[in-house]
Amino acid sequence: MFSGIVEEMGAIQTINKGLAGAKFTILASLVLDDLKVGDSISVSGACLTASHVGDMGFSVDVSTETLNCTTLGTIPVGTPVNLERAMKLNARMGGHLVTGHVDGIGILRAREQDGNAIQLTVEAPEEIIRYCVPKGSITVDGISLTINAVSERSIALAIIPHTAKVTTMGLKQIGDPVNLESDLIGKYVERLLQASGTLAPKLAPVIDRDYLQKRGLL
Repeated sequence: MFSGIVEEMGAIQTINKGLAGAKFTILASLVLDDLKVGDSISVSGACLTASHVGDMGFSVDVSTETLNCTTLGTIPVGTPVNLERAMKLNARMGGHLVTGHVDGIGILRAREQDGNAIQLTVEAPEEIIRYCVPKGSITVDGISLTINAVSERSIALAIIPHTAKVTTMGLKQIGDPVNLESDLIGKYVERLLQASGTLAPKLAPVIDRDYLQKRGLL
């Protein structure tokens, strides 16, 4: 488990892809302090396992599923990434409960300066929007952020100067993809209500012309 409080920005040093997945080497410093082989680490929101730890970085094996479902499948060597070690239960709990299991990929659609903050609009899949509420939490590239507003297809976020400085959010530009993880508590509440019959089961979407137009696919 993670908190969504990024400890440092690292960078992708090497990517070796094969038929069964890929191996990434990531340059880092702070997170190496007590990182051991077998430890979980969040890399821009995706929970991965350290397979090697060196003096200037660490390596992780990335499955085909993770490559297909996250931005890790398309990022090039040199890309900055947000890093967070698994949280300790005896530490203060900042952010919110984050599993590192990415639910989907969003796209940055708008970015503008508003005083000392950066206002971002992120387009998100319907299966993620359903769990978003104003002033609720969402994980964006491993960062715990507060949702300012929710529309049918997007969420609005405000990035304070500190977050812009110490995470990749300060570098993101319009059109960039981001990893999204919905609030864990909302998923469990929905599942429990469905099991009790209080809430109707989630139906699979009907893939018709209207569905495709709403998602900009036509």
